[in-house]
Amino acid sequence: MLKLEQKSAASMPSKDAKQVALRYILEAWEEAVYDGLDPDAVATAAIFAALSDMIAVYGEEPVAQMCARLPERIRHGEFTVMKTKQ
Repeated sequence: MLKLEQKSAASMPSKDAKQVALRYILEAWEEAVYDGLDPDAVATAAIFAALSDMIAVYGEEPVAQMCARLPERIRHGEFTVMKTKQ
């Protein structure tokens, strides 16, 4: 499990907090796949969890508008994470 040292997530700049949050998600993802869950099932669950939480906060229409911009963002590599092989 990741541990935050010295800083709480609330006191971090937005970009730093997002990086820490991403590390938590990726660690949980890797653990789920290691435990035998299909990566597609993990992906579907993660997308559902993210969208349902965002809808609860922002509402359906703003989230739908954000999702409408996803194809362009994906094509521009915004979600491409370079993984190192060990």
